[in-house]
Amino acid sequence: MSHPTTPRRRSRVRLLLGAMCATALAISGTVLAAPHAAQAEADRTLTSNTTGTHNGYYFSFWKDSGNASMTLRADGRYSSSWDRSTNNWVGGKGWATGTRRTISYSGTYNPGNNNTYLALYGWTRNPLIEYYVVENFGNYNPSSGAQRLGSVTTDGGTYDILRSQRVNAPCIDGDRCTFYQYWSVRQQKRSSGTITTANHFDAWARVGLNLGSHYYQIMATEGYQSQGSSDITVWEGGGGNPTTPPPSGNCTAVLSAGQQWGDRFNLNVAVSGTNNWVVTLNLNGGQSIQNSWNASVSGTTGSVTARPNGNGNNFGVTIMANGNWTWPTVTCRTG
Repeated sequence: MSHPTTPRRRSRVRLLLGAMCATALAISGTVLAAPHAAQAEADRTLTSNTTGTHNGYYFSFWKDSGNASMTLRADGRYSSSWDRSTNNWVGGKGWATGTRRTISYSGTYNPGNNNTYLALYGWTRNPLIEYYVVENFGNYNPSSGAQRLGSVTTDGGTYDILRSQRVNAPCIDGDRCTFYQYWSVRQQKRSSGTITTANHFDAWARVGLNLGSHYYQIMATEGYQSQGSSDITVWEGGGGNPTTPPPSGNCTAVLSAGQQWGDRFNLNVAVSGTNNWVVTLNLNGGQSIQNSWNASVSGTTGSVTARPNGNGNNFGVTIMANGNWTWPTVTCRTG
């Protein structure tokens, strides 16, 4: 990668790296039927380098040292944690063969100010290309030093398009490869949403960045000389999550109406059952968050997440309607 000091993994995965109703709506985190689960596999915790399949999804886990681990859970869900004893690690779930699929993901990602990334990651051959759609990162942008070629607006955000090159570096086909890296780096960081991969592939092609025959495609978490955690579920298609991670406590979020104007409206959110919560608001088409209070809110469109910021368990948001006055759906789980 373009990181000036990051070592490369050997020929596997390398990543540097979702009408107003006056009646209150109470929805708690639930587990819905999963389309992939013919016979569910038990959770599996990985601490050494391996790839394979689990509950119908391809996975990859790699580290060079230290206390990094990844637990494979139901369907496309995985959770991870690592500490500063780990020099570099990366892992995630996805598909053994990439394509122009629409991919959704949801969950929690805790980068802090650390050197860590959340991205859709894949490879192609003929030409040999390593590509990234970066959704979130800590204090270091993994495309730093790359050549900026333009931008693309899709899935409620704007992504910078960049290209960099690796010379005599490890890749999926050996230890000394020369290849280009293609980047889409989201300007508005988020940890849940939908990625329309075709829009990125087409935007890359318009600036001369052509892909080859696809190898794997995963939604990955990566950490480099840092500490953090993630709990991510990935699935194919847009819309709601078919396998929402189950809550570990009785977490409930209640929406109630606030003030309304000609172009926007307020919603109040009351959380009960826990003081350590993650609330996800799934905004409807055209809507965006203009303002929020009493919570730490990530994202402005699509799936927006809110977490406590020390101001209690009641918070609010202002939503720009853009002609769509339907309230968002809401889920709550313990953080």
